[in-house]
Amino acid sequence: MTTIALLGIGLMGFPMGQRLCAAGHVVRAWNRTPDQAQRLKAFGATVCAQPSTAVLGAEVVITMLASGDAVEQVLFEQGTAQAIEPGSLVIDMSSIAPAQARDHAKRLAALGVDYLDAPVSGGTLGAEAGKLAIMVGGDAAALERAAHLLKVFGKATHVGPSGAGQLTKLANQMIVGITIGAVAEALLLCEKGGADMTRVKEAISGGFADSRILQVHGQRMVERDFAPRARMTVQLKDLRNALATAHEIGFDAPITALFEQLYAQGIEHGLADLDHSGLFVELARRNGLG
Repeated sequence: MTTIALLGIGLMGFPMGQRLCAAGHVVRAWNRTPDQAQRLKAFGATVCAQPSTAVLGAEVVITMLASGDAVEQVLFEQGTAQAIEPGSLVIDMSSIAPAQARDHAKRLAALGVDYLDAPVSGGTLGAEAGKLAIMVGGDAAALERAAHLLKVFGKATHVGPSGAGQLTKLANQMIVGITIGAVAEALLLCEKGGADMTRVKEAISGGFADSRILQVHGQRMVERDFAPRARMTVQLKDLRNALATAHEIGFDAPITALFEQLYAQGIEHGLADLDHSGLFVELARRNGLG
């Protein structure tokens, strides 16, 4: 049994908190919007009014926040990092820029606190089922300390030093965002040409074009179900982090740049709160298929 401070009880943090409680850990939950954290009380978590209070006495601090700026604010501008006991471990499971992860690791190390950047893929469905893919950057010894907790969420893979987990997540999000666009455009082409989208998806399933994106997001497109599991705004944030990182290291990423523009335009047209498969709606609008 481990005492854990869980900071961020949103779409992903809530099912992750449920799983930690079900595994018998002591969970101290905080969220910027208190009502979100209150949902975990029914599962045995203690809800804290401030992040700095939540981390008191915690052996492990897990952050699942909206952006690198949010992590920066919560950890370093609200007195939270200073309240974490030396020897504790921070696992940042948010999706942030690799440079931010490296900076956070350095600043926490100065306080005697270990750090892993461990972003995830699999969405809310993966979080609920404990089948997330977890990409871990940081010291191997710190990962060994965290292994029993990360198993609650899914499969963890150590990919390198601090920042490498976030770099891997950017690669994941590049592939996800671009593939959502490919699936949407292909299905819409078939619809405009007179084919049945449901049958088209069925026909190409099992071939080289098959993928989890086709099966999960493609089905959402067929059903016009764009309730947010991962929002358009989050996908855009990740693509912009990928482009910023590419610029830092002198890498040309023209495909990612194109999709950054497409997601941005969809958001400008009122799609911000849709699931990221809602790029389908933007492409449908362009083709008179709204």
